[in-house]
Amino acid sequence: MHPLLLQIGFLKLHTYGLMIVIGFLLGLSLIYSQGKKEGLNPDRIVDISFWGLGLGLLGGRIVYILTRLDYFSQRPLEIFYFWEGGLVFYGGFLGGVFAFWYFSKKYKLPMLKTMDMAVPSLAIAHMWGRFGCFFAGCCFGKPAPGVPWAVTFRDPLSLAPPGIPLHPTQLYDALNAFIIFCVTMYLRNRKKFTGQLLVVYMMLYSVGRSIVEIYRGDSIRGFVIEPYLSTSQFISIFIFLGALYLWFYWGKKYPISTNVKNR
Repeated sequence: MHPLLLQIGFLKLHTYGLMIVIGFLLGLSLIYSQGKKEGLNPDRIVDISFWGLGLGLLGGRIVYILTRLDYFSQRPLEIFYFWEGGLVFYGGFLGGVFAFWYFSKKYKLPMLKTMDMAVPSLAIAHMWGRFGCFFAGCCFGKPAPGVPWAVTFRDPLSLAPPGIPLHPTQLYDALNAFIIFCVTMYLRNRKKFTGQLLVVYMMLYSVGRSIVEIYRGDSIRGFVIEPYLSTSQFISIFIFLGALYLWFYWGKKYPISTNVKNR
């Protein structure tokens, strides 16, 4: 679509980076206000959120680089061009979860409660990140001739193959993230145990991502069983099974009393 939004001299504003910033700021405002309602130190919540962003970007970028070692070995400086696109969500998710786990313990905040509080923010930030993917042309879909909503990328800077109608898989994933946002916002004051929102996120995302993978056309992530099971689908199986285990484990260990206002 439009990878480069604005250029003034040597200064460039990439649409992907702008979408990441918008998503983060929206998520930050949401978690900040919720932290105040939950009686948690909002300044600490902001600190953790910035660490989550930093380690999330780092984790997502590292995994992306690992999938394209041949390319980056020839262009080492481009390792740092993350604003042009090139993040693997599962790497970013693990980096962000590590940040919230570590710094929640460091700041003596309730870890699972803090993670639950962050889930809707993560979902809305992820949605905007996928908008960034759409503008950059990364994470593009398979050819979709005859599909009414297919998109054709024509910008020479786009990472998608030009002139071919493609499934807008970036928008499919954005829709998945929006659905998760709506579900977790609904459950926020109705959850049955601490950690439930994180588990719901893991379940819904792994299922949604597996479906979206069917229509993905960029094969840099590779396959475990080509062409039936992509690497991301393979990881999604373990994410879902892990979430299913945590549902029962945390459900028994950290139940929320029905006589107390559900947080």
